[in-house]
Amino acid sequence: MTWGPPQRLAGPRRTTARTRFTALYVTLFLLSGTALLTIAAVVASGGSRDSRTAPGDTGQPAAARAQDRIAELEQQLAQAHDDRTRQILTGCAIALGVMVVLSAVLGWFVAGRVLRPLRVMTAATRRITADGLHERLAMDGPGDEVKELADTIDDLLGRLESSFEGQRLFVANASHELRTPLTTMRASLDVALAKPGPLPPPTTTLAARLRTELDQVDRLLENFLVLARSRQGEFTDTACLALAPLASAALADRAEDIAAGDLTVRQDRADGTAWVSGSPTLLRRAVDNLVDNAVVHNGPGGWIGVAVRAEGSTVSLVVESGGPVLDQERVADLVRPFRRLGGDRTGTGRGSGLGLSIVAAIARAHHGTLDLRARPAGGLRVTLTLPGAGTEAAP
Repeated sequence: MTWGPPQRLAGPRRTTARTRFTALYVTLFLLSGTALLTIAAVVASGGSRDSRTAPGDTGQPAAARAQDRIAELEQQLAQAHDDRTRQILTGCAIALGVMVVLSAVLGWFVAGRVLRPLRVMTAATRRITADGLHERLAMDGPGDEVKELADTIDDLLGRLESSFEGQRLFVANASHELRTPLTTMRASLDVALAKPGPLPPPTTTLAARLRTELDQVDRLLENFLVLARSRQGEFTDTACLALAPLASAALADRAEDIAAGDLTVRQDRADGTAWVSGSPTLLRRAVDNLVDNAVVHNGPGGWIGVAVRAEGSTVSLVVESGGPVLDQERVADLVRPFRRLGGDRTGTGRGSGLGLSIVAAIARAHHGTLDLRARPAGGLRVTLTLPGAGTEAAP
């Protein structure tokens, strides 16, 4: 799996804050518009009361006819008023529907404007990883709640950077300081074995075992130093080099182990355009670790496939190996320190559990990725992808 920020599992699509804000704006507008329309209807209906006066019994035919005419005119006026009121209310209802649609559009736009700083903060936070804690949000704007949240996140990133830096320095310094007593212990053991006269067999066996354990601890400390250095992301040695010769050299250095395991090696023809730029020491260590992993974690009579390809602006080193069918979830966890398929800690004599984590750290330091895939037929496929340097950069 590509080394990077962990991906969220697919699940039900959640309602965004922008959608909720838009729904809130539309609901408030609809309620206020409906209340306004109701008030208008009540006021309008109050003026449409029947204001006709009952004809009086004056006993005069002419006066009666005039009174009837006045009542008829008043009725026509009331009818016209009612028709006009219905037209106004109908127009208001249509206008309310149109304004609801417009309020939804405007609410969506306004919610987007309000939430834009949060989106910027989210995107910037996602770009910040454990190896890029020096970056900050650095939000501009008035001292509102959003600015206060951004400043709080920046303070948190500062504390995390100090903590991570202290941890890396401790690992590097402790690994460096521990090499001195190891060297002293190894020298004392060599002096003891160099004494004249035959040594008892138990002493010779114990000395050989101690020497093996000292070598293992020395390799472990060396891995710690490489891991701490690669996580710094700063190289004192930078050059353009081809990955294919590094892979060939790694296979040649392990020819005895390959022959002892009766392993078959399939190496594709070197790609002349597969050049990368970076630290030769770290890149060589990354290639060595990948080949070591394929040799050590393989069965008798197995096979190893190595290929270097240039694809567009990237260069990929693919190392495949045979073996049993593996669980992809456990395979993806191998980029963490001290993670192995046989257990979470060291102690079986089959590596220190730091090989792939070192490769992942070197890949990140070179702005690349490390992808681990369990092969359906069994075994492991590891792909190291790095930015290409181009043929024009090749020496």
